[in-house]
Amino acid sequence: MRHDSRLPRVLHALLHLENMAAPATSEMLAMMLGTNASVVRRTMGGLREAGIVAASKGHGGGWSLARPLTSISLLDIYTALGSPTLFAIGSDDDDTTCLLARAANRATQDALAQARQHFEQQLAAISVADLTAGWSADVKAHVHATQH
Repeated sequence: MRHDSRLPRVLHALLHLENMAAPATSEMLAMMLGTNASVVRRTMGGLREAGIVAASKGHGGGWSLARPLTSISLLDIYTALGSPTLFAIGSDDDDTTCLLARAANRATQDALAQARQHFEQQLAAISVADLTAGWSADVKAHVHATQH
């Protein structure tokens, strides 16, 4: 099963944007994330619609933060990405007439709903800035080294 790694990748990109002196092009972010620029543009477009990033065109243009990382929760990012499915588990047959299959489906759906609710509560409690809190000097040194 293929994993959806957009959430950590976007978080990675936002942390870099916070430390960049100028907007980052899609190509720059793509190199940083090990993907291609069209994937970056598509993904960042959703973040732009959510008011998380801004895009500027022309020479010196690119992606930048639309608001401080302290005001962006991990849940904001997860939601802007379309709230990807957490698990590959699902109902057996939604239209079944078997009462036992319905009971099994209901138990599975209830557990998944609770897991999703817990996951989203955890994401809501963490800002993107919290990810690097306490080690900003190390982050700045890393960013400086990777940009030169």
